Amino acid sequence: MKRCIFRGKLWKYPGDGGWHFVYVPDKESKALKAMPRPKKAGFNSIKVRAKIGKTMWNTSLFPSKEGPYLLAIKAEVRKKEGIDDGDLVKVECKIV
Repeated sequence: MKRCIFRGKLWKYPGDGGWHFVYVPDKESKALKAMPRPKKAGFNSIKVRAKIGKTMWNTSLFPSKEGPYLLAIKAEVRKKEGIDDGDLVKVECKIV
């Protein structure tokens, strides 16, 4: 898997800092976990080039305690794309 495209609901972490995330669906998360990676990144994350709407940025997918991977959505991206907590977003990720 070199690319994944999915839809997910944007949600805000309830703790301090106000980080917003989208869960990578189970099917894609399982494929990502099974993917061979010669070099492990910090926290077992996967480096990606993410895109929502017309906004692209370099980031990482992080495994969650719940099982699926998480994608953090920066405030800059949310502002550019006019999205907020509870919105359904289409995400494209290219593994880098």
